[in-house]
Amino acid sequence: MSEHLGDKLSRLRRLSDQTQEGLAEKSGVSVDVIRKLEQKRNSSARLPTLHALAKGLGVELTTLLGDPPGVPSTGAVEPPQLVAVRRAIMPPLFAPPPEPMGAEKLSVALLRAEIADAWTLYHEAEFGRLMDLLPGVIADARLTAAVGGDDERAAGQAALGKALQLGGHLSIRMGKTDLALSSLERAIDAAGKSSDPLLAPMISNSVAWAYQRQNRLDDATTLAIYAADNVERSHITDAAGVRVWGGLLMSAATSYARSGDYDRADEMMRTSEKAAGRLATLPATEEGRLVSVFSKSSVRIERVRLAVQHGRPEEALTLARGMRLSKDTPPSWRTWLLLDVARAHTDVGNAEGAVKALESLKRVAPTWMRHHTLAVAIVRDLWDLPQRPPGLRKLAEFLGVAN
Repeated sequence: MSEHLGDKLSRLRRLSDQTQEGLAEKSGVSVDVIRKLEQKRNSSARLPTLHALAKGLGVELTTLLGDPPGVPSTGAVEPPQLVAVRRAIMPPLFAPPPEPMGAEKLSVALLRAEIADAWTLYHEAEFGRLMDLLPGVIADARLTAAVGGDDERAAGQAALGKALQLGGHLSIRMGKTDLALSSLERAIDAAGKSSDPLLAPMISNSVAWAYQRQNRLDDATTLAIYAADNVERSHITDAAGVRVWGGLLMSAATSYARSGDYDRADEMMRTSEKAAGRLATLPATEEGRLVSVFSKSSVRIERVRLAVQHGRPEEALTLARGMRLSKDTPPSWRTWLLLDVARAHTDVGNAEGAVKALESLKRVAPTWMRHHTLAVAIVRDLWDLPQRPPGLRKLAEFLGVAN
């Protein structure tokens, strides 16, 4: 069961060292509303209230609402799946190494295919299946990195770096940023022992994301720009280099936007979008699933998100209008785009547009939508309107909002 909004609000408020009265003053939300939420006398809040509380807490809205369908942080004993992932990332001290399951290690080609399939599960938000598979993937990668000749071990270290990077991403989705950073530190160590010069910058982008989730925005910006500069000096002559560099630039832009410098963020996003246009003129990456998610579509999706989050819904809708998503756009990015478009329509008072976007989201990711508090909050806001647009009742019934 997901962590209750009131519990999460109370926890984040204490972490930010604020009283209920202090948060009320900082957010503009009444103490009475905050008290009722934390005491669970209200099970949800309207969208503007959630925006204001997130701003008062100094966190992203997703930090307050959660990033489903990850594993909630409730303080309860961790489920066996998560314990297995944790043990795979951080093997127990003084324990004998596990015996390999097969007579021989996987070939590097098979291991890379296994890791690419695992990344596909991540981008499809199949986190439960991924938690089942990832410990074995990491174990295979560790074995491959430990045996064979120098070239074989270097290739195995590159695979181990990608497997541990995936462990970091999955941990972030589960709200375990400290575990994520442990996994990513090990991934960077493996990258240093590999022969892939782009692997460490790719993993640095993931570290910057973890810093953003911890509200360490200066650290995230510094790291992303440092890694991007290193890539720019020698590695942006091919598609893989452009994708890694562009992804780092997007990450830095996100940190600038969250720090309040939206104009600088927008400028960097425009530069990223121009760089993405170069990909059509370059040979395709050999295994795109193992390189940073970066395309004209991904940049535009992120620009829409930043515009929505920073109170520019009209700009967000203009950016989203007429978008044609590339084939390599992960399903998780598509779902976020639809949710952001619905949120932008709601903010400008276009209830029918919001419903259409939510109907598309329901077709694409019904389970994801049902567990996403922001989707529920948008539908609740629309449900409270004096005139309800066509199609809203079905959405409200699906999400349990209808009276």
